[in-house]
Amino acid sequence: MRASDNTAAENRSSDVATAYIHPMGRGGSQHNAPDLPRPTKNDLAIGSLMAEHVDSIDIEGRVLEAVAQSDPGKLTKDERLARLVQAVTMVDLTTLEGSDTPEKVEKLCARAKDPAGDGSLPPVAAVCVYPALVRTAVEALRGSPVRVASVAGGFPHGQTPLEAKVAEVRFAAQEGADEIDVVFSRNLLLSGHEDLAEFEIAVMKEACGQAHLKVILETGELKDYDLIRRASLRAIRAGADFIKTSTGKTAENATLPVTLVMLDAIRDYYLRTGRRVGMKPAGGIRTSEQALQYLSLLERTLGPDWVSNELFRFGASSLLDALTYYIGSERDGVSLFH
Repeated sequence: MRASDNTAAENRSSDVATAYIHPMGRGGSQHNAPDLPRPTKNDLAIGSLMAEHVDSIDIEGRVLEAVAQSDPGKLTKDERLARLVQAVTMVDLTTLEGSDTPEKVEKLCARAKDPAGDGSLPPVAAVCVYPALVRTAVEALRGSPVRVASVAGGFPHGQTPLEAKVAEVRFAAQEGADEIDVVFSRNLLLSGHEDLAEFEIAVMKEACGQAHLKVILETGELKDYDLIRRASLRAIRAGADFIKTSTGKTAENATLPVTLVMLDAIRDYYLRTGRRVGMKPAGGIRTSEQALQYLSLLERTLGPDWVSNELFRFGASSLLDALTYYIGSERDGVSLFH
């Protein structure tokens, strides 16, 4: 369902956003934030999860095990092909440049529907664009299973007033976005205003209407595993349908250890509440070997139910080139894995 069901969410989020004042205030003075909702039983359970310390040695050891298990030499040709084709279906094909045009987005959408250009591969999961180009993508992808995603909410830095973030999210939803990728206000996280950062996500979630919400943590700036875990759980509690490592606009993007920290948070939340949340590592994933490593980590941590583009995505457009090349070679009987 697209943008027609957003009216009630618009009114609620507008009321809250108008009442909200940034913790540093306009002009630098300190102001109070609105009251947060009274915690539920599940909220209190998540609070105890946020207090848990991340064991970095355990994380690094489990990453090494997943990498070893994903070794292409240990897989049959059919197993390698099946996993690589599955990875194609998990790609969010993205263009987020100032030079983006409707023509560029239309070409990207054509590739999203037919990655190899010959009908031999299934479509990717989604095409991700700026809000102004959502309608172009919607028209280009009409009738296909490829979703339209849009960044919003002050992407990529998040340093805009909440009112502006909500307006941008609402606009993307009205234009027809199926999914909206917003950034967690890591300035609030890093300055100790974690409740307010979570509150912003909850408000933007309401503004999404029927669209799914992906929350980008920008883990390369958070760095600390404990903070990344808390941010993951806060984003999930605020309503995120997916959590995502990075914008792709900073020097440090997705890594296997950080992804595992976030997968653990998703697992722990699911075990407490029964709600499934998706995961999207983004940036820096360029090779087929890396794709196999992330899929191994995913399955070892969350099980086979999460190995689907409904619950896992790659935010790595260049990865699609590697996947199509390797799949073509495997099908031709020439393995490029050594």
